[in-house]
Amino acid sequence: MRRVLVCLGARCKPLNASISAVTRKKRIAVVAGDGIGKEVIPSALEVIRASGAAVEFTAFDWCADRYIADGTTIPPDGFEMLAREFDAVFVGALGDPRVPSNIHAKEILLGMRFKMDLYANVRPVHLLDASLCPLKNTTPDDVNFTVIRENTEGVYMDMGGTFKLGTPEEVATQEDINTRKGVERIIRFAFEYARSNGRKKVLMSDKSNVMTYAGSLWQRVFKLVAEEYPEIQTQHLYVDALCLQMVREPRLLDVIVTNNMFGDIVTDLAAALQGGLGIAASGNVHPGRTSMFEPVHGSAPSIAGKDIANPMGAILSGAMMLAYLGKQQASEKIENAVLQAVREQKTTMDAGGSLGTRECAAWIADYVAKH
Repeated sequence: MRRVLVCLGARCKPLNASISAVTRKKRIAVVAGDGIGKEVIPSALEVIRASGAAVEFTAFDWCADRYIADGTTIPPDGFEMLAREFDAVFVGALGDPRVPSNIHAKEILLGMRFKMDLYANVRPVHLLDASLCPLKNTTPDDVNFTVIRENTEGVYMDMGGTFKLGTPEEVATQEDINTRKGVERIIRFAFEYARSNGRKKVLMSDKSNVMTYAGSLWQRVFKLVAEEYPEIQTQHLYVDALCLQMVREPRLLDVIVTNNMFGDIVTDLAAALQGGLGIAASGNVHPGRTSMFEPVHGSAPSIAGKDIANPMGAILSGAMMLAYLGKQQASEKIENAVLQAVREQKTTMDAGGSLGTRECAAWIADYVAKH
């Protein structure tokens, strides 16, 4: 019998897979983190519970408070424990002015991405309502694409150094690391994502006219992998041209794949198109393994504790997580509720409403429970 695949977020499972594997209660590790993370993550958990999804949460106090108290960023076996005992990790935001080095944020967040090999950063970009977009005459149909960002290589590998530090002759280097394995698997992930989600085009973005060595590797691998997906159109744009296209004609974009640094930059621009960082969701994925989901805004210490942070990015990240875990119905209920909240302006001020963080999440949770 031919197996039919149904897309579950960034990975797919056969429809005739074991019922127990799909319906069993999934274990989720929760790291609320710092600042507004401590507000938006509990709000998102309230919504997830209202969906009726068969999940259970375990909270971890990995944050600035813990680091200041006893110097712990993450226990020695923390990442191995997450991969061994949990199906997914749900993270808020990390960063606190009391820790100027941000060492705890680096070791927890980047450590999770690198040491758990979460090589694909998936950023859906979907405008929920025209009122949220800064571009004139732009509709939700015009802004509906996904950015696939390489998540474990590039200049984020912290390779480089300084010479004659602090002198007028100081030299600083930062190395951009691109491996054949890393480039090929993220490009293949983008094509698989396009195929599984009914997307028609994959656009690869680089700066190969200047970064010639890394660019050559990306160009060659992109062309080779594309041959395996003849039904999917391909396109290439330099990253500066991509930024122009995102503002001028975002409707022409479908699936974008790019490196770690460029992906970090263009996804913030993409977030602006959909209504701001407060609405943007993301997944850090290694298909088939424990993966991590997080809203993309920072810890925003200046507004922490004021009940004004937008919880929708965290709520939509939770919906992504549920889809990845096979809880598609619950995921769709949450996405529909967020859309309705935007339409009825039952949102925080940044999204056109007048509600606080808790009140916005409570409205969404109530809508989810009733529908």
